Amino acid sequence: MLLALIIAMMGFAPIVQGEGLPVKLEWQGTRIDVLIGGQPFTSYFFGPESPKPYLHPLRSPQGTVVTRGFPMRKDIPGERTDHPHHRAMYFGHGSINGVDFWAEEKPGSETQDSAHHVKRTTEGLPAGRSVLRKIKKARGGRESGSIRALFNLVGPDGKVIAREDQVFTFRGDASTRTIDCEFFIHATNGPVKMEDTKEGTFAIRLATALQEPDGGYMSNSEGAVGEKQIWGKRANWVDYSGTVAGEKLGIAIFDHPSNPKHPTYWHARGYGLFAVNPFGEHDFYNDKTRDGGVTILAGGTMVLRYRVLIHSGNAGEADVAGAYGRYSAPQ
Repeated sequence: MLLALIIAMMGFAPIVQGEGLPVKLEWQGTRIDVLIGGQPFTSYFFGPESPKPYLHPLRSPQGTVVTRGFPMRKDIPGERTDHPHHRAMYFGHGSINGVDFWAEEKPGSETQDSAHHVKRTTEGLPAGRSVLRKIKKARGGRESGSIRALFNLVGPDGKVIAREDQVFTFRGDASTRTIDCEFFIHATNGPVKMEDTKEGTFAIRLATALQEPDGGYMSNSEGAVGEKQIWGKRANWVDYSGTVAGEKLGIAIFDHPSNPKHPTYWHARGYGLFAVNPFGEHDFYNDKTRDGGVTILAGGTMVLRYRVLIHSGNAGEADVAGAYGRYSAPQ
């Protein structure tokens, strides 16, 4: 009791399991580094070298990297180099008013379609870009830190299709790391349709050891396991777990109850693409007559909220279901 009083008087809080650690944000050019408890957690990249912003890498409390390094890093032995647009953790959709903000331009696309001066992505649609307007907020704190970044969604003709806000709140303790993610799509320039395609929408590309063929274990809130039971299905959350660099850990994404079509659909693959997609119904149901797209009326806003949880052990050992219950409870 006396020791606790002395510590409190000195202005320090004891670091114990479950107690929030301080979060520090360090701005470095076109990225913001996030440190939790003085240790690197992730970095937010928003420069023009990528068509969309992303976070890379994500780490456990012990510093183990849980995301794929490629294409940002090309020196990690054994990593798969498919889908170079899978940039660790990012938000984008495969067709917004017919423009692709998920995939990236095909090599040489500017010459292949030079007659129309339109660059096309690997999915064949015109390529869009998320262009930074401003970083509105980047602030650390005693138990959390947050970033708010504002972007224009720009089509191949240079015109703004919509505006997008990305908001991330970072927290951590001795055994977990969390990111609360909010994405606001503002229909500032006319109606905006998030069209029906499986290529989307909020995604993490996982480290090799968390992939199903390499020992990773996929599970969801409905008791399903493996890609065959999880891909295209609805669930409150999905979790991947495994042993990475000798550490037994997992990573989950939670779908907020306020989101459109909650519980959402999951574009979650055994090869390590871990994505939430509320819109891709014609593929998920294998029904081309179905349209899962959602239109945002002119002047309106769509809000999508998710939590990323990095934890020790598997979903059961970490009580991911209980953590989701606390996340989804009315505030």
